[in-house]
Amino acid sequence: MLGRLSLRARLLLAVIALATIGLVAANVATYSSLSSFLIDRTDSSLEESAHSLRRPGSGGPAPPGVAVQVRSLDGAEVLVALTHSEFPGQTPPSPELPETIEPPAETTDFEAVRYFTVPGADGDRYRVRASVQDGASAMLVVATSLADVDSTLDRLLLIELIVTALVLGGIVALGLWLVRLGLRPLDAIGDTAAAIAAGDLSRRVERAEERTEVGRLGLSLNAMLSQIESAFRQREASERKLRRFVADASHELRTPLAAVRAYAELFDRGAAERPKDLERSMTGISRESERMSLLVDDLLLLARLDDGRPLERVPVQLDEVVGEAVETAQAVEPERPIELRADPAVVVGDRDRLRQIVDNLLANVRAHTPPGTPVSVSVSRRNGTAAIAVTDSGPGLDEEHLAHVFERFYRADSSRARASGGVGLGLSIVAAVAEAHGGTVSARSAPDGGATFEIALPLAGAHEAGETQVSG
Repeated sequence: MLGRLSLRARLLLAVIALATIGLVAANVATYSSLSSFLIDRTDSSLEESAHSLRRPGSGGPAPPGVAVQVRSLDGAEVLVALTHSEFPGQTPPSPELPETIEPPAETTDFEAVRYFTVPGADGDRYRVRASVQDGASAMLVVATSLADVDSTLDRLLLIELIVTALVLGGIVALGLWLVRLGLRPLDAIGDTAAAIAAGDLSRRVERAEERTEVGRLGLSLNAMLSQIESAFRQREASERKLRRFVADASHELRTPLAAVRAYAELFDRGAAERPKDLERSMTGISRESERMSLLVDDLLLLARLDDGRPLERVPVQLDEVVGEAVETAQAVEPERPIELRADPAVVVGDRDRLRQIVDNLLANVRAHTPPGTPVSVSVSRRNGTAAIAVTDSGPGLDEEHLAHVFERFYRADSSRARASGGVGLGLSIVAAVAEAHGGTVSARSAPDGGATFEIALPLAGAHEAGETQVSG
């Protein structure tokens, strides 16, 4: 049943239940204490009346408001009965005493005494004292009305009921206000969650404070929401990149496929019988097939690196790898001057992939700078890393291109790249391979022209010391 109630209702019921138990316990204790006190005071008054009746020469009427009987020791026979009202015309006390009163058994100060309560003919209760003194030949019974005691207790009970009702009402009102105030952050959290569910990932819990439990919950929720928003943004960015990647890859494959199809149609139209057309068709098909193979190889390499597949891990003399790449570039383009400054450096990684990224940087220079433009290549050691820098004296890159130059299928000059056979994956492979080796890549452009591409890789000693772990 309680499980169906709201947290606010359960908290309020708990407060009311605790307050009710406390008030009832206090009321019972107060009522019992006052009742015991008043009965004890009445007993003391009856004791004084009994002692005054036993004094010598006290043979007069009974004390005002006290009924007196003298009975035989067995309590069965009434020897003397006296009553006296306090005021003239007032009805004298009339307790309904039993026909036989059991003699008291306990003895105190040479007197056996017993107290008990009986109803009265007037509807009041009466307190009765029966006593027998040592050596006495009769039992003295005195009784007085408890009307004042009952009236006082009734008034106390009425006051307790009224006060309890008022206090409970105040507690309910105050508790409801405090519970609403305390749960207001939870309502805010609920509203925030609803807004986020509706698609507003930027919403956060407001007024989340460290000093309260609900506030700490709000802080934790805000931290979680930030991570969720970041994950959604990353997923959206990844989906956008994937869609762009698929679209660009499809676009890049469409051109060589169309060329192959065109050469195949040329062959079907009789090129096999014409030696020049046959050679043209076969050469075109071979060229476009090789282009598609390179593109597929690059895509497979990027996919393998994205999946975190490990690369070969062997010591590689980086300065030798860079020297070989520079020598090949000079053979491909003899008219371009290339300056090489290489310090000895050993890294741990895949030699073929490291050679590939240096080749890609030099191919990027050939694709985006005029023939004969000088190039400077260096290998240096600093702060536990080996840095490969390729600097050209070409037109350089603006800030927009620098921000995207390592993205897949991105071309700073799409017309030139397409003309030279590039598909925009060269620098993406450079970044992916460097990252797989635990390194970084960067690009910068000088104000007076020229661009510098730099790769920083951990030295072999840094790997052995555990500064960088290459996982691929």
